[in-house]
Amino acid sequence: MQKAANTYRSVALQVAALGLTSCKHKGLYMAQYLLPLRFLMLVACLGALVGALLMFGLAAAKLGHGASMIWTAGFQQTAEITTAVMGATDALLFGVVLMIFAFALAFGFVFPADGAARQRIPSWMRVSGVGELKHTLVEVIIVYLVVDFATDLALIEGRVEIDQLIKPTAVLLIAAGLRLMGNGRGRALDE
Repeated sequence: MQKAANTYRSVALQVAALGLTSCKHKGLYMAQYLLPLRFLMLVACLGALVGALLMFGLAAAKLGHGASMIWTAGFQQTAEITTAVMGATDALLFGVVLMIFAFALAFGFVFPADGAARQRIPSWMRVSGVGELKHTLVEVIIVYLVVDFATDLALIEGRVEIDQLIKPTAVLLIAAGLRLMGNGRGRALDE
C-alpha cells in the first residue's frame, strides 16, 4: 500500500513539475487519476476467492456423495462413485486455479513487487501480463473438458456414439489453438 502511495505521489510530482502544455504531459496527468483505479481489481480477486471456496465446498459435497454411495451400496455402484470422485477432482482443480488467478491479479497488477520482494513470491503467483493469464485460462478449460469427458465416459454403458466424440474433438482443437498461441509469456513453446 505504501509503494502505491509513493508511485501516486511521484506521478503527481512529475505532472506538477512538467505542467500541462502538451499531450504527453496530459497523459501523465491522466495516469495520476487512473492509477489508483487498479485497486478495483481487488473486487475481482475477492470474487475469485469466493468462487474458489464455493468450488472446494462443491468438491467436498461430491466426495461426500461418493462416500455415502460406498457406505450404502458397497462397491456395486462403481460408475457413480467414479463420477463423484472425478467431479470432485475437477471442482478442486478449478478452485485452485481460481485461487491462482486471485493471487496473480493481486500481486501482479494491484500490488506489483519489484526486485527482492518479487523473488520471494512463489513462481506460480508471478504474472508477466494478461496474456499469461489468458493462456492459463485456456489450459484450465482443456483440463475441465478432459475430466468432464472422462466422467461422461465412466457413465456410458455400451458403445460410444459418434455424437459423444464432440467433446474430445473440441479439446483437440482448443489444444491446437493453444499450441499456436505460444506459452503465454511472449515466446513460442519450442524456444
